[in-house]
Amino acid sequence: MPTFIYKGRTRLKGAVSGELVAENREEITKMLRQQGILATSVQRKALQINFGFMSKVRSTDLAIFTRQFATMINAGLPIMQCLEILREQVTKDHFRKIIGQVSDSVKGGKTLAEALAQHPKVFSSLYVHMVEAGELGGMLDDILRRLAAYLEKANALKRKIRGAMVYPALITLVACGGTIFMLTTIVPTFAKLFQEFGGTLPLPTRVVLMVSAILQHNFLYLVGLMVALSQGLRYARRTENGRYKIDKLLLRLPIFGNLLNKSAISRFSRTLGTLLSSGVAILDSLDITAKTAGNSVVKEAVNLARSRIAEGQNISDPLKASGVFPPMVTQMVAVGERTGQLDNMLKKIADFYDEQIDAAVAALTSVLEPIIVIFMGFIVGGILISMYLPMFDLISVIK
Repeated sequence: MPTFIYKGRTRLKGAVSGELVAENREEITKMLRQQGILATSVQRKALQINFGFMSKVRSTDLAIFTRQFATMINAGLPIMQCLEILREQVTKDHFRKIIGQVSDSVKGGKTLAEALAQHPKVFSSLYVHMVEAGELGGMLDDILRRLAAYLEKANALKRKIRGAMVYPALITLVACGGTIFMLTTIVPTFAKLFQEFGGTLPLPTRVVLMVSAILQHNFLYLVGLMVALSQGLRYARRTENGRYKIDKLLLRLPIFGNLLNKSAISRFSRTLGTLLSSGVAILDSLDITAKTAGNSVVKEAVNLARSRIAEGQNISDPLKASGVFPPMVTQMVAVGERTGQLDNMLKKIADFYDEQIDAAVAALTSVLEPIIVIFMGFIVGGILISMYLPMFDLISVIK
């Protein structure tokens, strides 16, 4: 929704001004009238271009905001006072501005859920629907606590996955950089030396020299090709079919696939369990879970389960038929359905897979490090041996 800058007058404060988010000027005027403000000027705010890292609200900031909001609501403070206090406490200007806009919308007569829904880049559909359920059920503080716990665990899971990916990627990047440096600077020196002596070089030496020549003369083309492939993958992920194929391939990777699969199951279980325990309807919960799955393969399986439930079936059978979820997960879901404890069972599944992810991350780090070191040692050692093979031939000729 667009942002409008308004100026007006009130009986008590006189001239006032500020910003509000709404569909059009008429809605702004109505909102101001409800606040006792006579609008004298309403102008649509000009579009401002911000860098992503400057305008993005981090998930950790959102978790802290939610935890503090829950504490204040539980203490009996009104929503408006909570939002004003939170706006003063937030250090990020962009987030402070959004909280202010939420506060203004609530002042204008919107519910908290409706005000949050105006900022979908910050407050996801899961967040909005849970807040809506909390408002309708009169348990907003409890819902916000659950949201805070969900966000905190989701952030912890992201950190684990990133930690597992960053270390091997860093080692590989450094090793590849060192190999390219050798092939483009050190190997050419040997090539000139071999040309002066003449003769037929050993096959490994010729292969290394050929790779070195390709890198020297086509380095920019190779970089361009890598950039083009990267952009092609980004474009493919923007299409539904391309994203599905890439996500399916990622889940089948030998080492990382298992970790990504466990992460997807944990996220599905925790999201659905949190929504159901908060009083959100099963069909709405599955719809939100599918949108926030983070993996197209899981999303398709959840959407299939949702359509089957709408036809009167249970949730466990379509999950089992998808082939995405292990038998243990589908069996526990089936037990949860029969006993009426599906939300608690899903949370147990999420906790179990969080522990599995911890073990997988530790195993991944311990296994990948020696594999990468050995592999790069083999590459570097192979290059060095290939360069010294002609030297041995020259020494034998001299003798």
